[in-house]
Amino acid sequence: MSFNPTIIVDFDGVIHSYTSGWKGVDVIPDPPVEGAIKWLTDHLPLPEAYGGIPSCHSGPIVQIYSSRSKSWRGRRAMKKWLIKHGLDEWYIKDRLLKFPTKKPAAFLTIDDRTICFDGKFPTTAEMLAFKPWYR
Repeated sequence: MSFNPTIIVDFDGVIHSYTSGWKGVDVIPDPPVEGAIKWLTDHLPLPEAYGGIPSCHSGPIVQIYSSRSKSWRGRRAMKKWLIKHGLDEWYIKDRLLKFPTKKPAAFLTIDDRTICFDGKFPTTAEMLAFKPWYR
């Protein structure tokens, strides 16, 4: 029996470098964060077009959830951007990479704008001083 935890990955600031900031739900102008596309590929089942058998995948189920996710235009833009930047289109066609419209329950979330909760709530000053890794 394999362990397939759901891993939620934010798009802007984690996959997309987001150096230009927000330009609209379907405008994604910047390149990927270095290593992002390879990381995604390494953590997705092999598409059937390449001999993969998705039902036998052992490992995390990676899903991209973003502020763009509620809009079909945003989801379409993320998919097109990923393909443009090197993700094989079969990952999208075979639905091996999912783009949920509502935040799913997850084993782990990878996000650039998160404070890891360690049992102690942050102060107002700590929250207001927060900066994502690229700032």
